[in-house]
Amino acid sequence: MFKDIKVGHPTRPIAVLAVCKDRRRVPHAYRANAQAKAAVSSPLATADAGSLNGDDRFLVLGLGDSRKLSTRVARQVGARLVAALHRAGVERAVIVSDELNERLGQALGEGIELANWAFDAHAGTARKRAAAKGSLTIEGGDAPLHRAMAKGTRLAASVNIAREFAATPPNVCRPTWVAQLGKKLARTTGLRCKVIDAKQATRLGMGGLLAVGQGSDSPPCLVVLEHRPARARGPHVALVGKTITYDTGGYSLKVNNGMRGMKYDKCGGAAVIGAMHAIAAAKLPIRVTAVLACAENMVSNNAYRPDDIITMHNGVTVVVTNTDAEGRLVLADALSWVCRTAKPDVVVDAATLTGGVVTALGHFCAGYFCEDESLRESLEACAAATDERIWRLPLWDDHREYMRSPHADILNSNPARAAHPIQGAAFLSYFVDSAIPWAHIDIAGTSNTEGRDGPTGAGPTGYGVRLLTSFVERLATRSPR
Repeated sequence: MFKDIKVGHPTRPIAVLAVCKDRRRVPHAYRANAQAKAAVSSPLATADAGSLNGDDRFLVLGLGDSRKLSTRVARQVGARLVAALHRAGVERAVIVSDELNERLGQALGEGIELANWAFDAHAGTARKRAAAKGSLTIEGGDAPLHRAMAKGTRLAASVNIAREFAATPPNVCRPTWVAQLGKKLARTTGLRCKVIDAKQATRLGMGGLLAVGQGSDSPPCLVVLEHRPARARGPHVALVGKTITYDTGGYSLKVNNGMRGMKYDKCGGAAVIGAMHAIAAAKLPIRVTAVLACAENMVSNNAYRPDDIITMHNGVTVVVTNTDAEGRLVLADALSWVCRTAKPDVVVDAATLTGGVVTALGHFCAGYFCEDESLRESLEACAAATDERIWRLPLWDDHREYMRSPHADILNSNPARAAHPIQGAAFLSYFVDSAIPWAHIDIAGTSNTEGRDGPTGAGPTGYGVRLLTSFVERLATRSPR
């Protein structure tokens, strides 16, 4: 694909006329142009969503039926547009439309940037890698559309950072590597970064983080990123991401090819990294503290076992019944630490936590748990706006009691397996200050896909970056100055 995407002002660009199928009208800016009229009225220009037809002066981009035109469709149209421009060797284009408002224009820009991403850093001599062409410079036909597309490509660039992180293989991406990545991100964005290493975690009593990571020769850590603008307003937000760089299942070993794709068990952390990049790039005037709970769940003579009892950061004791229920252990220490140390006003965590949520909801949406009405309203509004769908599941006192143990305070997983996706949230609830609004988002089904539909295609989706960024932006813009 292209080396990069720029939203600028190309010289002598090709004009892309974006029109709907049921009202194929020439955009106002070109209404007097005979060649543009001929292009739009050509029977070859079907205007089906994502279709592209024309000549070296005018291309007709189909938006489909106007009644079905949505941000989801616009994102997919953008993905198809960039592929078509790449095949045609077009490097300069101006997009003109009377159909695209700012929301649709932003989604179009997102689709263009998302579809241009490729993970080929590890391509070797046996693979023919298509050389990236020059930059694609695109322009909006009017100022609002131009700004919207620019915002969309910037946000999608942050999503692609999350996808890059998620796709990095486990022999490269280990907890110590994540710590270095956090420091590098801080240097390039103005974020602050500190790393709580295994020695410090021991002093802080982070038994969950340490237990999960003790079987690996790459020690676990917490990576803390802070966005602290000088004139911050609104609530202090904490974002926490499960960052298991690889999950073998530990002694509760994954079987029957169950380990394949477990490099994606760090996608909660990837979502948080991408969101922090976007928040810093947008210079949002709100304080945000992000915590990545990093560990590698391996098998060795030093690995933790079922029947171990561990003491967590907040003093809660846990019987390990399943070493493959490890994500909640590292998240629990991170949640406890951020509540006690950073004292945020609201906490949202993202994690590829359970296979149960995949069984329940598939890849269509993430499951989430939240008992605070205001926080629910904000998250659901942002999910609708970004097309990163969430579906609320219950979290009752009955579920919390279900995690009780006769030998310690709680179990990390009830062997009965009932209410499987809820067990994870019920466990985590023991580690969040009850006075702090909290939401847990289980992204196990949405973080990566094997299909090729959608602007991201197969592989990591970067799910959560748009949702979390929109949520933080909403809090910043709705807070008094």
